[in-house]
Amino acid sequence: MGRPERNFVNFFVDNWALFLLALTSAAMLMWPVVSKGARAGSLSPSEAVMLMNREKAVVIDVCEAKEYAAGHVTGAKNIPLAELESKLAGAVKNKATPVILVCASGMRSNRAVAVAHKLGFEKAFSLSGGMGAWREANLPVEKA
Repeated sequence: MGRPERNFVNFFVDNWALFLLALTSAAMLMWPVVSKGARAGSLSPSEAVMLMNREKAVVIDVCEAKEYAAGHVTGAKNIPLAELESKLAGAVKNKATPVILVCASGMRSNRAVAVAHKLGFEKAFSLSGGMGAWREANLPVEKA
């Protein structure tokens, strides 16, 4: 009979694939929790529609005027990201109103959420995937 620590090393070496499988399984189980935290403040298109219907959320498109004219969420107001800090409070009077920020891909709208929070809009959200995800979900698009 060998030393106990040697038996453990042999067991680990003999069963390395099982340990790898266990670690991979644990990582896959934790992924939804980690990814949900990473997208805090983001909404899927269906979640955005529910927020618009249930809480009368205001949709702000942070694209440039040409992009906005090419197609935007029906009823969205256009405030380009560069002008958001100076114009958001004028467009949405009540800071308790949910605000959904939209752009082409979701990148600018994520930055816009930070600006909105800085201005006191606690219920500011980014449309995850932007207009691409909105169109992919076959939701209504308006052209200016």
